Amino acid sequence: MDSIASYAADLISFLISVSLVIAYQLYLKYKEAKNPAYTVAAVNVMARSAWVETIMREGKDILAVQTLRNSTMAATFLASTAILLIIGVLTLSGQEARLGSTWHSLNAIGAKHSGLWLAKLLLLLLDLFIAFFSFSMSVRVFNHVGYMINVPVALNHKAISPAHVATHLNRAGMFYHFGMRAYYYIVPIVFWLFGPHFMLIATLGLLIVLYRIDRAPKIMVDDYGPEKNDSEVERKP
Repeated sequence: MDSIASYAADLISFLISVSLVIAYQLYLKYKEAKNPAYTVAAVNVMARSAWVETIMREGKDILAVQTLRNSTMAATFLASTAILLIIGVLTLSGQEARLGSTWHSLNAIGAKHSGLWLAKLLLLLLDLFIAFFSFSMSVRVFNHVGYMINVPVALNHKAISPAHVATHLNRAGMFYHFGMRAYYYIVPIVFWLFGPHFMLIATLGLLIVLYRIDRAPKIMVDDYGPEKNDSEVERKP
């Protein structure tokens, strides 16, 4: 019982941190339901769908290849970075005896057991593996889109219409988005190594930053709000 009580601060901090992140994501979903242009991610979904429609109907093959290549290279770089970080964490896991006192020098309220420290590293590894597989799946789907997007619309292929290709492209974007979210959550987990109170502070700081970068520019939000209709947007100077 005493050992469980000693882990209480860390466990509570972790649960609060995860709850805050989940609540933030649910808040974004709620706002997107009311206004589809509320977040940058939602705007990008619409932009990718319009881009696929333009590419396939106007036959801009070179533009399609260049754009998909850039997206694939970005996802590949981030997947490779995740692997390097995984190797670094695995190396760090064997240094607890030598570095434990240094890591816990600022830990005022949390437990300092070696088992808990390894559990934190395990969660960090899990987060990095999620990032790696998300970016890997993103690369995979981007490669599939590269073949589908160059199929002429004139063929009237039911499974390779612009709408279907846009769905695949947005799926690749979704995996990329998940990978970036996993990367972002590395920050609270790393600060957790120094103490549970640092994890909570890092989580709050992360959510503040995410709120600033997740929101679409105000002009998009205003023009696509539920109170607007298409005629009003067209008349707007």
